[in-house]
Amino acid sequence: MDSVTKTKSPYSELFSLPGAKGFCLSAAIARLPVAMMGLGIVLALNHIYNNWTSAGLMSAVFTFSAAVVTPFYARLFDRFGQRKVGLVVLSVQAVAMLAFAFGAMHRISIGLLFILAVLMGLTQFAFGALVRTRWAWALAPQGARGEELLNTAYALESGVDECVFILGPILSAWLATSVNPVAQLFVPVAALLLGGLAFFSLRSTEPPAITEVSQEQLGQAGRVTNSPVDQGGVVKPGAHQGRYKAKSALSFPAVFLLFIIFIVFNMSFSAVDVTVTALTKQMGKEGIVGLQLSLIAVGSLCGALIFGSLKLKGSRWRYLLRYLILLTIGYVGFRLTMNNLVLLGMVELVTGLCVSPIYATGNLIVRGTVDSSSLTEGLSWLNTGSSIGTSLGSTLAGVALDAFGPPGAMMIPWIVTACSVPLALLGWAVSRKRDKKTNQL
Repeated sequence: MDSVTKTKSPYSELFSLPGAKGFCLSAAIARLPVAMMGLGIVLALNHIYNNWTSAGLMSAVFTFSAAVVTPFYARLFDRFGQRKVGLVVLSVQAVAMLAFAFGAMHRISIGLLFILAVLMGLTQFAFGALVRTRWAWALAPQGARGEELLNTAYALESGVDECVFILGPILSAWLATSVNPVAQLFVPVAALLLGGLAFFSLRSTEPPAITEVSQEQLGQAGRVTNSPVDQGGVVKPGAHQGRYKAKSALSFPAVFLLFIIFIVFNMSFSAVDVTVTALTKQMGKEGIVGLQLSLIAVGSLCGALIFGSLKLKGSRWRYLLRYLILLTIGYVGFRLTMNNLVLLGMVELVTGLCVSPIYATGNLIVRGTVDSSSLTEGLSWLNTGSSIGTSLGSTLAGVALDAFGPPGAMMIPWIVTACSVPLALLGWAVSRKRDKKTNQL
């Protein structure tokens, strides 16, 4: 029996957990709008106004609005529970997305459409953070083995993200070019409702709500008498309400630094999306833009599967630094091969191998830094950083396209990713210094 257990795939172990298949699949479907809306807005707005700057700016406004509120929703999820908060926000989000889609379809004024884009963004929350919190909750009872499997779970979710981002742009581009220029704004609503409602219906895997207790309920030395978290910071299986107010995840230096890093390097992805969209249109091959953009996600999916099977040794910051350097080199290859879509696609596949490990490593750093009662918020700050970076990247790329064309815009990805490398190096240095002090105690 022991030999069978030892040879069992870590992915098989994950999906043997009760309810794991259900919440993983439903969350994947619910994340499809994230992969479709950014490019969908660009395609719809460029068709209506024939202006890349307006299209990129509106996509950025939507993404930035979502980024602003993501941590706020995350704290609500941690405080009151995923289902209780999620069903309300999900309903409002669907209405807001439909309002924007109908507004674009009827070609309302661009000013009003910008307002609807902001309102739509303000209803967005991070399903990725919710499902990663569920993995941490489900694996907590397994102790050390659970911590090992958490690496696999986070790599798996990064791979799921890439599957979503493979399908999303292809579906958006196909709907916009073959069905209707705004059809790609309606399909995400259906995916959101289907996946979201299924996810929130799975109550057996929902982490417990964490509520604030009064000072009178605190024990001596500030201890909580009915804390659902053990001394190791792991939520106890079967625990319920009753915890002191959690420390904000962003107050941890490591989380704050990761937040900045994720803003900077995520500017590259939206810049690539907008630039490749303009490049294929310029070449008269606009119909393959979705396929072209999905190639980096295919590589990232492969990278996630490989990374999830590894046993990490040493500082997670070292892995983050390594993959950011490789990603920068890959983006230089984008600029050199952009005039040949076949060569560009090959470089995208190879470069994509680095993408999922970056996200998985960042999530692992957060998981090892914050208290379990703030885990959803901590993970959401990375989503927020990604969203802010995405909005800035699409805006920069739109301006660069109108001013310099695709060659100038394709410079943005490698420049911004290179800027994130010194920040990761700083995080690694601080981490090593802290570890040395810990070992000396």
